[in-house]
Amino acid sequence: MFWRSVVGKLWFTILLLVCFVLFILTVLLLEFFQNYHVVEAERHLLQTADRISDVVDRYEQEEDLLLSTTALVKDPASRAVIVTGEGEQLVSEGDSDSLPVLDFAWFENDEDTATVLKEGADVKKVADLGNGETGVMVVGTPLNNKDGAVFVYQSLDTIEETSEQTTKIIFLGAGIAIVLTTIFAFFLSTRITAPLIKMREGALELAKGEFNTKIPIRTHDEIGELAMAFNRMGRELKFHINALNQEKEQLSGILRSMADGVITFNREGDVLISNPPAQQYLEAYEFERDAASTNADQKTSLPEPLRDLFNDVITDENESMIEMTLQGRSWVIIMTPLYDKEKVRGAVAVLRDMTEERRLNKLRKDFIANVSHELRTPISMLQGYSEAIVDDIAESKEDKNELAQIIHDESLRIGRLVNELLDIARMEAGHIQLNEESVEIEPFLNKIIRKFSGIAKEKAVDLQLKVDGDFGFLNFDPDRIEQVFTNLIDNAIRHSDPGSEVQVILEKDENEWVASVKDAGYGIAEEDLPFVFERFYKADKSRKRENKNYKKGTGLGLAIAKNIVEAHEGTISVHSKLKEGTTFTFKIPFYHKEK
Repeated sequence: MFWRSVVGKLWFTILLLVCFVLFILTVLLLEFFQNYHVVEAERHLLQTADRISDVVDRYEQEEDLLLSTTALVKDPASRAVIVTGEGEQLVSEGDSDSLPVLDFAWFENDEDTATVLKEGADVKKVADLGNGETGVMVVGTPLNNKDGAVFVYQSLDTIEETSEQTTKIIFLGAGIAIVLTTIFAFFLSTRITAPLIKMREGALELAKGEFNTKIPIRTHDEIGELAMAFNRMGRELKFHINALNQEKEQLSGILRSMADGVITFNREGDVLISNPPAQQYLEAYEFERDAASTNADQKTSLPEPLRDLFNDVITDENESMIEMTLQGRSWVIIMTPLYDKEKVRGAVAVLRDMTEERRLNKLRKDFIANVSHELRTPISMLQGYSEAIVDDIAESKEDKNELAQIIHDESLRIGRLVNELLDIARMEAGHIQLNEESVEIEPFLNKIIRKFSGIAKEKAVDLQLKVDGDFGFLNFDPDRIEQVFTNLIDNAIRHSDPGSEVQVILEKDENEWVASVKDAGYGIAEEDLPFVFERFYKADKSRKRENKNYKKGTGLGLAIAKNIVEAHEGTISVHSKLKEGTTFTFKIPFYHKEK
């Protein structure tokens, strides 16, 4: 781990560089000092030989004085050999025991030293004596009178000892330099990398989202400037991240509040972004294909119905539109390409749920058709019977009275239709006015039952009231609720067979009271059940009523009942089976806001 850090790399680089320089310098110094010692030794020996030559000139006749003076002039570790012209030699011994003995014969036989005797030239030589003996350094110089020569030599051990001492000093200096370099390099790398370590820790904090992290600035060099730039970068990142988050929240809020669905796809067809309305479409698609999961958080692929539309948009790079039906809802989908500079990187689809518009459009058409249908019959009858009176087709007073009664009944029917249309229009516009009172429920229901007793006996239907529990007084608008019971009981008696039973049941729930009107009549077909509370909807369109005096319905009663119940913050529902009967149930809370 140490070698992967900047400290280790910088320390190792500096140390390696210094070691390389010291190695080259040591080699050069060793070579230099080794040659230097040899040259200095040769120069010193040659000077010694020159002095001995001068001594020989002065004390040539006094041998003892000559040797003693020579011993004083030369180095004790060296030995001097004086050769005269007659072949005589004088040897001045040295103090070194390792110095080999060289006689006149060796000098005379050696090719280099023999030139001193023959040519009178100075000679410097390093001789290897062989036989395991130590090598010697020999210098020779002719005597001043050119008749003889002086040879001075010494063992190479002395030079090697000096070289070893010099080598030890050089290695010691190199070792000290390496130690100091190591300490200096480690100190320098630590000083350089400490701010970098702080920056690394700060960068990790930034990666975690801690944008308030600051790096202390202790120097004003490049590292200090880097720390300043890092702190500035952190502030800029915080500013831009906050700006991006605000834009993201704004975009997310806009998408969530949109009534239209928005889905963004990448080029592979994977869903990237979707808002709640679009998620409803995706969940409906997943449900329709029996998917194992409809989790909105998981990565969703492109729905198969949009595959061709997506391929056309990606290929042609043009906006495309499709209309489709999914789970009973109508969707209009507009898809456009998304660009990354000049390249198409995906597509965005806008989904508009047109179900309500289609339904309202159908209701508008049905409403016009139903109103026209309902008004056409009484208007035709009014026109026909009035023409009969005008043309004196009815001759007797009784016939005229009968025609006038029919015209009167049809005009009343038109009046009821118009009034009910006005009532339901006011209710749906939210203008319904409730006059709530505290009403004792059982006498109230008994009054309604008595009102329908005659019609029930005439139709041979058994009308019964069942009250489950003690209700006492309840708060509601008695006129409006009586209108609801009237519509429901009237429908139940009208669609019941003779001898059957109609029950009005009152029950108490936890927070609401429940009223039901149950008959055992013809029943309502399953496909008609969702529409029974629509205006002008009649499940018995083909049914003929036996009693001609029984007034025909307008098809608005259940729609009015539904609006009245909802105005009391209640709900109304229906359950029915063909030839088994129908049950209408409405529930109203005990406590609700007054309208």
